Amino acid sequence: MKAFLLTLLVAVLCVEQAHSLVCFTCKDASSNWDCLASTTCQSDENYCVTTYFGAGIGGRSGQSISKGCASVCPSGGINIGIAAASVSCCSSFLCNTSGATSVKVSYSVLAMAILASFIYFRAGL
Repeated sequence: MKAFLLTLLVAVLCVEQAHSLVCFTCKDASSNWDCLASTTCQSDENYCVTTYFGAGIGGRSGQSISKGCASVCPSGGINIGIAAASVSCCSSFLCNTSGATSVKVSYSVLAMAILASFIYFRAGL
């Protein structure tokens, strides 16, 4: 009987540990290097989430990265040339490593907009 209870206890502990998701965490960091802390998610949190916001105009640009655990996966993104926002999620051990690298400020679109504005004002239209 004792062997059965010990086996049952080990099985329950192993099952619970298998559902423990570990994610990188940070809030409003300017770089992924500032997001190296990790946390064990709650039992109802099945996703690691990364939120990215970046903007740039002229020679100035900035970004904000937040990471953590979530119970839902709210993925999506937008890129309008001078600003970009993205929310991505994953569901494996420390999987939210990068800061949503698929969405970055597009400097070529920004340069074309500035050039078009310059031509517009120069032509006096």
